Parts: sequence; C-alpha cells; structure tokens
Amino acid sequence: MADMNELKSQCLGCEKCALGATRTNLVFGVGNERAEVMLIGEGPGEQEDLQGIPFVGRAGKLLDDMLEMIDLDRTKVYIANIVKCRPPKNRDPLPEEKDACRGWLKEQIKLVNPKIIICLGRIAATEIIDSEFKITRQHGEWLDVDGIRCTAIYHPAALLRDEHKRPETFADLREIRAEIKRICDRTYD
Repeated sequence: MADMNELKSQCLGCEKCALGATRTNLVFGVGNERAEVMLIGEGPGEQEDLQGIPFVGRAGKLLDDMLEMIDLDRTKVYIANIVKCRPPKNRDPLPEEKDACRGWLKEQIKLVNPKIIICLGRIAATEIIDSEFKITRQHGEWLDVDGIRCTAIYHPAALLRDEHKRPETFADLREIRAEIKRICDRTYD
C-alpha cells in the first residue's frame, strides 16, 4: 500500500473521468493522516478547486465552527471527498465520476484507518453507508460499515441554505462527540 503522498501523486495523474481535464487543482484531502475520525463530503466546490483544499469558503468555515463545538479541528481529523475534482457548476457528481474516484477514497480510508467516519451530506452517505440512505430521516444514526462506525449529518452548505436544520445538526454533533469519547483513544488527548 502506498503512503498518502504517493497516493496523492498517483491521483494527480488520474484521467478516469472528464473532471480531471476541467479542474484547477486536485482536492485530495487534508488533516491528520492517522486520525481516528474521518469526514467525507461529496466533492469540491469553486473555492476548493481554486485552493486545492477540501471545505474552504463559507461551508468550510461553518465546518470548522462545527468541529470546534465538539472540541475538534483539522489537526485531529482527516477530511476528504467522494470525488477529488470539482463537478461543473457544483452539480452532484455523476455515477461514473463517483465510480472513477471510488478507489482513491477506499485507499485513503485504508491509510487513515479511522474508527469513525462522518459523512457530510446525502451524497457521501449514499456512497459510504447505504445507497438508499435518507439524510432527512437518518442523519445522526450510527451504523457499522466494514468495521467502522459511520454516521451522516447535513452538509455544511445545506445548513447555510436552511438554518432550520441547524438544531438537529447540533444534536447530532453532541452524539458524535459522545461516540468519539466512547471508542477513540487519541482524539481528545
């Protein structure tokens, strides 16, 4: 198995789908490569594509605030996306684009080896947890997927569009904090 730098270098040359030809930057992942907690979103937006870092801009600032609420920050987690290149006009990734990136994400998960995965939004949840996952009904539920505790919360961009979802998300964050304390050894050291 490659290390994260090798994997990123390999991913830089990826031409498995059309997104690689239209990106400004590869948005591979960021954070602690030995984190017990991994966050996975759907794909880069405009600011992410420009900077090559997941979750920057308004949604990234909100994600940072959400992490801070549960005593986390980007040094204690690893953040990645389902797809590594920006879909045009921030549209949902197409099935063939998700298929093209699936191997990269699986390798990232193997390398990080998290105890907990938090899916940010419906698309990540349907890819990681269950293809029939319903974010409005199932956010905050815990499931075991391949030996990893997984849950999903609303995507920060959704919370920017609809503030009525925030109280549910704050409750989900409290439960996430409790689960981290329950099963993770190093996260809150």
